[in-house]
Amino acid sequence: MTRGHLDVISRAAAQFDEIIVTVMINKSKRGLFTVDERIDMLGEATSHLPNVRISSWHGLLVDYAKQVGFAAIVKGLRGANDFDYELQMAQMNQKLSGVDTLFVPANPTYSFLSSSLVKEVATFGGDVEDMVPACVHGRLLARIAERKAE
Repeated sequence: MTRGHLDVISRAAAQFDEIIVTVMINKSKRGLFTVDERIDMLGEATSHLPNVRISSWHGLLVDYAKQVGFAAIVKGLRGANDFDYELQMAQMNQKLSGVDTLFVPANPTYSFLSSSLVKEVATFGGDVEDMVPACVHGRLLARIAERKAE
């Protein structure tokens, strides 16, 4: 989770009565953190937002939105490449289920951030402290050190 993610979540939380941040489960990927660890970090980072709940789902996000009764999915967009990809997905989701996707443009302060880029910079010793919430920073450095020791 980057500060860009937190910014989009915070802005969406100001617009809706309830927000569910959903960690998508992809068993074919070996992420840096487990699903449970990601849920814990997200919960800690959003603890100041009383209308935000953290969950996880294996399958199509649009199916989860339908199951919990939400009419919209919120996605942050950093730039044109994100828009091109997310627009196609939004149109497919709407066609499959009637669930709309709302796009939140990235705050320019964070528009260059991606979790993969932050992980790469941190892996090579770069300072990413101001790019991730404090609760993520320590865990990120510790996990990178664990992986290097393996």
